[in-house]
Amino acid sequence: MNFNHISVLLDESIKYLNCKNGGIYVDCTLGGAGHSEEIIKNIRPDGRLIGIDQDQAAIVAAEKKLAKYNTQFELVRDNYQNLNSVLDRLKIEKVDGFLFDLGISSYQLDTPERGFSYKYDSPLDMRMDQRQATTAADLVNDLSVDRLTEIIRKYGEEKWASRIAKFIVDFREDQLITRTDQLVEVIKAAIPAGARRSGPHPARRTFQALRIAVNNELDIIENALNDAVSRLKVNGRICVITFHSLEDRIVKHTFKDLSTKCTCPPNFPVCACDTEQKVKIITKNPVTPSEKEVEDNFRARSAKLRVAERK
Repeated sequence: MNFNHISVLLDESIKYLNCKNGGIYVDCTLGGAGHSEEIIKNIRPDGRLIGIDQDQAAIVAAEKKLAKYNTQFELVRDNYQNLNSVLDRLKIEKVDGFLFDLGISSYQLDTPERGFSYKYDSPLDMRMDQRQATTAADLVNDLSVDRLTEIIRKYGEEKWASRIAKFIVDFREDQLITRTDQLVEVIKAAIPAGARRSGPHPARRTFQALRIAVNNELDIIENALNDAVSRLKVNGRICVITFHSLEDRIVKHTFKDLSTKCTCPPNFPVCACDTEQKVKIITKNPVTPSEKEVEDNFRARSAKLRVAERK
């Protein structure tokens, strides 16, 4: 299967990155390389692109897609939580811009054997990095009812979390849950019929929660953004695209913390608040897709872009 992925907020991201020829830019979530390709178009021939992704399928597809451009680029199979070590290995001290496109790619969702989607009957996997040992099946078959409830409620914002967790634990007493269809049926049984008649697919929130837990998606965002800002050149930009409120909340608060100014009096000899304003927030309110983009790509509907600039 080809690595098909429609890049969200593509024009807006490139605009806010302020790409320039000769600059060094890092796409921390390579995916289908749509953003990376546009970055390369704007920095060639002397610019340099670093693309990072933990999914080997993304690396292979990006190599083919970007090979036609006469611009230096390096693709690294790694997790963006290891951003500092990646840049150290490449002997890069400072960067002109970072792009984070958080969440899951269309390729991952639409490849049944990856087990991300409730739409296909497939192995219950959900690993973005298939070198990783733990799968979604491991979580639903091994975790306690309390831990499953916590994950489904926290990461899926699912009101029926405790009931779903109990149904999972009861079901697995008779047989292991190894396939997506099994889990979907358990979730449907757990959620009362009246609550299933409206709103999104009843399994959507639980699948999101398990995917986030399997890949530790939320816990790494704040540290990664702080690392990126520490490697930005003055006036360099960091652009972050999120797809649900949990991600966006972390990005918003991290940018706010990084943009906080010292509150000590001007004549104070030593800063007592230990606060340094590291960035200026460029987007007071997040940038969202146009009606046309949502019409063309329904998965873009919840996307938000936040941008900050290094002081």
